[in-house]
Amino acid sequence: MDKDIRERLDEFISKKGLRQTAQRDEIVEVIFASDEHFTPDELFERLRAKGSKASRATVYRALSLLEEANLIHEIDLGDGQKNYDPNFVDHPNHNHLVCVDCGKVVEFEDSHLELLNDCVTRRLGYRPLRQSLRIEANCEKLRKSGGCNDLIQARLKGKRLPHRKK
Repeated sequence: MDKDIRERLDEFISKKGLRQTAQRDEIVEVIFASDEHFTPDELFERLRAKGSKASRATVYRALSLLEEANLIHEIDLGDGQKNYDPNFVDHPNHNHLVCVDCGKVVEFEDSHLELLNDCVTRRLGYRPLRQSLRIEANCEKLRKSGGCNDLIQARLKGKRLPHRKK
């Protein structure tokens, strides 16, 4: 885990008058061990696989605390679940492209979007703080070849895919 994340979290916990706990530390380690988006249930399963005894309630409390500390963000990926993104610390203005066929999520940044965001918000009398954009698209692999490994993997893992609009 990035040293900066640990320092920011420790400072936030101290300001809130909370104490360090081993279970919260396990949760934070698992979250920031990768840059993957996750649902609370996926996080809970990752913790279980590592032998953690953290309860679901502890997981939800930790997620709330990390979101309040601005270390993770809840995002809508169109699958009807709460998803969390641990990548906003280093890239606060990134966006998401979500394949409605296979559920693959691609993060991207674009200076043109940031400029547009800045122009629109200032014209309307606001000051931009952050942006988040979700684009839903169809999978090129599936369309061109009739198959998509990401779709197969998503089905094998039992992932709920974004609601496809017909």
